[in-house]
Amino acid sequence: MTIKDTPEEWEVRATATPFVGNKTSVRTDDVVMPDGSVARRDYQVHPGSVAVLALDDQDRAVVLRQYRHPVRHKLWEIPAGLLDVPGENPLHAAQRELYEEAHVKAEDWRVLTDVYTTPGGCSEAVRIFLARDLSEAEGERFEVEDEEADMELARIPVGDLVRGVLAGELHNNCLVVGVLSLVAARGGEGLDALRPAEAPWPARPFES
Repeated sequence: MTIKDTPEEWEVRATATPFVGNKTSVRTDDVVMPDGSVARRDYQVHPGSVAVLALDDQDRAVVLRQYRHPVRHKLWEIPAGLLDVPGENPLHAAQRELYEEAHVKAEDWRVLTDVYTTPGGCSEAVRIFLARDLSEAEGERFEVEDEEADMELARIPVGDLVRGVLAGELHNNCLVVGVLSLVAARGGEGLDALRPAEAPWPARPFES
């Protein structure tokens, strides 16, 4: 049996958008179920995101600590950001986020994994990149605001992050998925077998 997610779209009898926010919105669809009945489904419409697990030559990951109001926590995360422009190349977006949040650039980029963060209630798709061969970025640092003004930056050994994830001390989705995917890749075919940085991404099609 082949284990692979497949695209499928059930009939929608009616749709409405009761809320439109700055970056996302809420949609209500009346969806036809397999037995012919109609069920209402509310979900957040999200443009998609990118995240970067950036590793230095000491096997430390670039992480940041940021306040997240919906969960009332300061979370350790990997650099990440929205795909603000429809059809935006995710690699370019990831490079921008790494520069803006960590003032770092990387020479070696791979696709680590693609995930839907909350498929039961949100359309967000995230591509997590692995970035290596790091160096400090040139130019002035990006001006931060709002929650990012309180952000802390650190480089933490991968082993410490794995222990934190398994101990239930680290909870950010992209950090958890990225770190554990890295460990799995190392234990499998190796990091050089990961997909190239501009591999196709059906969830958020883009131009190279």
